[in-house]
Amino acid sequence: MTQADVIHHRFAWRLTPARWVVAILSIAAILISVWHLEAERAGILIEPVPGTGSTPATVYRLPGAGPAPVVIVSHGFAGSRPLMQATSLSLARAGYAAVAFDYEGHGRNPVPMSGDLDSPEGTAILLMAETGRVIDAVLAQPWADGQVAIMGHSMGSYIAIRQAVVDDRLAATVAVSMSNDSITATEPANLLMIQGAWEGRLIPEARAALDLTDPDAAFGETVGEPALGTARRAVLAPNVEHVGVIWSPAMIEETRAWLDATFGRQSAAPVARMGGWIALLLTGIVALAWPLARLREKTHDPRPEPLSRNRFLVVALLPAIVVPLALSPVETQVLPVLVAEYLALHFAAYGALALALLWWWGELRWPGRAEAGRILMLAGLVAFYGICVFGLAMDRYVTSFYPIPIRLAVIAAMALGTLPYMLSDALMVEGGRAPLWRSLTARGAFLVSLGIATALDFDRLFFLLIILPVVLVFFLLFGMMGGWIGRATARPAGAGLGLGLFLAWALGVTFPMFQAV
Repeated sequence: MTQADVIHHRFAWRLTPARWVVAILSIAAILISVWHLEAERAGILIEPVPGTGSTPATVYRLPGAGPAPVVIVSHGFAGSRPLMQATSLSLARAGYAAVAFDYEGHGRNPVPMSGDLDSPEGTAILLMAETGRVIDAVLAQPWADGQVAIMGHSMGSYIAIRQAVVDDRLAATVAVSMSNDSITATEPANLLMIQGAWEGRLIPEARAALDLTDPDAAFGETVGEPALGTARRAVLAPNVEHVGVIWSPAMIEETRAWLDATFGRQSAAPVARMGGWIALLLTGIVALAWPLARLREKTHDPRPEPLSRNRFLVVALLPAIVVPLALSPVETQVLPVLVAEYLALHFAAYGALALALLWWWGELRWPGRAEAGRILMLAGLVAFYGICVFGLAMDRYVTSFYPIPIRLAVIAAMALGTLPYMLSDALMVEGGRAPLWRSLTARGAFLVSLGIATALDFDRLFFLLIILPVVLVFFLLFGMMGGWIGRATARPAGAGLGLGLFLAWALGVTFPMFQAV
């Protein structure tokens, strides 16, 4: 038997026909998605904007074109430049120079947010000043014709509106998922408000702003004259919510038409359709983990003895009550990231208490040297797949996922918490072999514990509410992937540690940096 035959015998044969089908479909989904996403970028010049200081900024424009109107593209809270690519690419294809930048504390901007987050005159003023500096730098470029508008999503729309009220260089404002207290009947000039049709809480905000100009105006109706700067319009992007609206073709088409009306232009190029392909790409990457989990040498590792029902409930539920109560008086201000210290402590205390209970009952045993090596190797493979495969797709098409140096300390601190927590989680659910109700109980209890912590100190820990959906999505996608790996390897600790590293990375690179002054 040749070496190739041995490799085939030890690895490839482990894939059942169903896993081969999933592997082929996953790879096809990845390749097709990347092809479509790269096609959206083809023919567009994407380059840094000079003169913006510490603020990373990128211009999207047609190569070889003359000076054009500039559109400043502003992302929302916890976002970054790549998140707004669909709009930036579409506007560039329409002949505009679209300039996206990372706000302080976001993406690859090394300067943390600062000021008073609770005051409209606090952090917002500093972000407006940053926006103004970007506009100054952009208007000095040879590809800018002196005309400029601004478009923003969520937090970006809040800053865009306030900036447009005080900056008469901005001829039009597009506010997506907007909520603002600065709008008047006449300011800012040429205001387009776009809310997702599933953003029930924000739709009245657009209605109230429109009523200031014309209480009888309907959604989808333009009031005033764009040429005079008096235009107002509010529309609903169909079938999308607060995040999906970012990739909505209807939103992008409305934005482009509004800018065309403001600047007396006509655009006919198709808008970028990236949202569905991004979803397919990330789904393909996650799904590919199912057959990859079986590419290993056959082993006869015994299934760990499951916890009794009563012991499981104690390990799953006790930390959810004890940890938020015990940490409620603890206040730290070390890391330059909102609620990062508390979240790391919460993860660490939760995991430590669960592991201590497992050790007390003899369910946690230190592995031998050879077994420890296998566990660490598996953990490294899981972390590599999450950070370097899934992360590469995220960084190019969704949001900044590879850290600037200042965030490495945040990732390391988060790992001190996420490693013990994800290890305890993997052991509780037996690497995915436990009944579904146990997985739902264990992970639901952790989410409830974060909710309890927020309720105990709402002012300080409000931003934990933003993290809850992130952790939920992590459990749904990567918890499932960890289950595939745990069942295939009978080494839940390896899957848990690998996912702990990936979770620390994901939180450390995406959540905004903040430094109180």
